[in-house]
Amino acid sequence: MPSVFTWTVRVYYEDTDAGGIVYYANYLKFFERARTEWLRSLGIHQQDLLSAEGAAFVVRSASVEYLGAARLDDELTLRLNIEKLGRASVQFAQQAWRGDTLLASASVKVGCVDAATLRPRSIPDIAADKMRAA
Repeated sequence: MPSVFTWTVRVYYEDTDAGGIVYYANYLKFFERARTEWLRSLGIHQQDLLSAEGAAFVVRSASVEYLGAARLDDELTLRLNIEKLGRASVQFAQQAWRGDTLLASASVKVGCVDAATLRPRSIPDIAADKMRAA
């Protein structure tokens, strides 16, 4: 699935450590926000999936490689694409760029669960169809 989604985020003071560099764990927050905005761009709202379908997405695994440092006030371009769309999970490739410089690269697997039991379930058809079409 070659389609790439991009979303821009600004680095705020709260995102940085004492040295003014983005704290490593905050890249996971940036990547989470990009996935949420990607879903919104497809017309998929997580709150609607939760209330109408009883479905929620949870991160199953994440692997991040840090290649450079983002700093206070930097504008980062976050990119994501689907590597694999399964019945109950989605594997994403995600990147954080500052201009032409790749700062972080991640592989994130997200699973769909039943919100009440937190047990795996298939991705609702309405969401899966939109993901496939993207």
